[in-house]
Amino acid sequence: MVYKSVISTTSSFEEENLEKQPVLAWLAIGALILFSIAGIASGAGSLFRPGYVLLSFAVGAFLYLRYPIMYIGFAWWSWFVTPLLSRMIDLRAGFDDTRFILVAPFAVSLITLHGCLKYLPRAYREGGLPFALGLLGLFYGFLVGLIHTSPINAVRSLLDWLTPVSFSLYLFTNWRNYPKYRDNFQRVFLWAVLLTGIYGVIQYLVAPEWDRFWLISTKLGSMGEPEPLKIRVWSTMASPGPFAVMMMSGLLLLFNTRSPLGIPAAAVGYLSFLLSMVRVMWGCWLFAVISMFTSIRPKMQMRLIISALIIGMCVVPLSTMEPFGDVITDRLESFTNLERDNSAQVRQKIYEDGLNAALSNVLGSGIGNTFVFDEKENRWISIVVDSGIIDTFITLGWLGAIPYVSGLFLLLIKVLQIEEIRFDPFIASSRAIGIGCVLGIPIFTIMIGLSGMFMWGFLAIALAGQKYYQQYYQQSYQEYYQQYYFQQTSQTPK
Repeated sequence: MVYKSVISTTSSFEEENLEKQPVLAWLAIGALILFSIAGIASGAGSLFRPGYVLLSFAVGAFLYLRYPIMYIGFAWWSWFVTPLLSRMIDLRAGFDDTRFILVAPFAVSLITLHGCLKYLPRAYREGGLPFALGLLGLFYGFLVGLIHTSPINAVRSLLDWLTPVSFSLYLFTNWRNYPKYRDNFQRVFLWAVLLTGIYGVIQYLVAPEWDRFWLISTKLGSMGEPEPLKIRVWSTMASPGPFAVMMMSGLLLLFNTRSPLGIPAAAVGYLSFLLSMVRVMWGCWLFAVISMFTSIRPKMQMRLIISALIIGMCVVPLSTMEPFGDVITDRLESFTNLERDNSAQVRQKIYEDGLNAALSNVLGSGIGNTFVFDEKENRWISIVVDSGIIDTFITLGWLGAIPYVSGLFLLLIKVLQIEEIRFDPFIASSRAIGIGCVLGIPIFTIMIGLSGMFMWGFLAIALAGQKYYQQYYQQSYQEYYQQYYFQQTSQTPK
């Protein structure tokens, strides 16, 4: 009964927030939007790129200090939108090899490092040991990276590794805001699935000029050809992998929404998810749905089945009609013919060549030591290791991987023991998303960057929800017995 009262008293947060819109916050966000439109329209890349990073950080810092709930949503949207803006300004002002503008979402999300360091001792006492272990492993890897590579490369790669852990620790540390975070996540990802899904379908059908220019400039053949109907969809994000992780997460959260936008969002979301051609995340989504279904109450299971049937009625016809049907069917059939699948063979080769070297690397190569200088291109390029296990041990070595992996494993164990998933579908979805992401580690570097934000972030928000309910239950329990004791003593005859 106490748990039900928690849900009933917090279900109106979304309506309350909508009634009291923070004008200053929206003015700050609006200023960033206007600056982006003006910068891209003018083609002033040399001014727009650093200006966008600085203004994004300023808006993020303002929201972090004044409107912390809106800050969370702003941080997510910074990840979703910035790569698209980068491609647009590249088309207008020329391709930027440094990709400096992509620092913006890292700068916005790493604002949380202030609160994490400030409240780390308290977080440790409240169950934040997994995050402390993760930070310890990254600190070691960064020190090794400073020895083996340039400080610039070490710092740049540290952003990829550190940002997800910092952001997730911030969510856990502020577990008292869990109901507001829950509503914010649901609202953000509803719109994110809808808008990025629509753009993903358009990207596949039309191949916008800025996307074609970016594909030609980067020479990334793995993302398809710069022509309509030949692109692997990555929507507004930087590549198909992170987009697929985002879409998997958003689609799982859609099972909880009651918004009328849920069905159209799911339709375009699943279609663009399939057009991303990221089979790893298709499998992770399936395991996540099974995990979610088996952990909730029968009443919620029935609701999940009904939602799945309605979504299936919308998605199946879309995914089987042309021009989508053939490409999706061919990709699905590759599951049964991995011997002829080039992607599967490449991953097998990666494990054959890299696993022994990774596991025998005691000290590690260090964070940032996965960049090489391409003399032909005259720029630093990243060495892609398409395996989270190999990448972790190559980068951190055993000395860094032990605390980092232990922290992630301990966090996963804690989340698997959460009982509150029985009545809070958001915690059930968050746990399923975290499990799905962890399952992708062997064949996908999912711990870093935007993908890592989902893995660490949703495990953290699930743990924050558990902490919130346990604290509320304990407080209500104490208040009940205090009231009972007062009634008994007041009725005692003098």
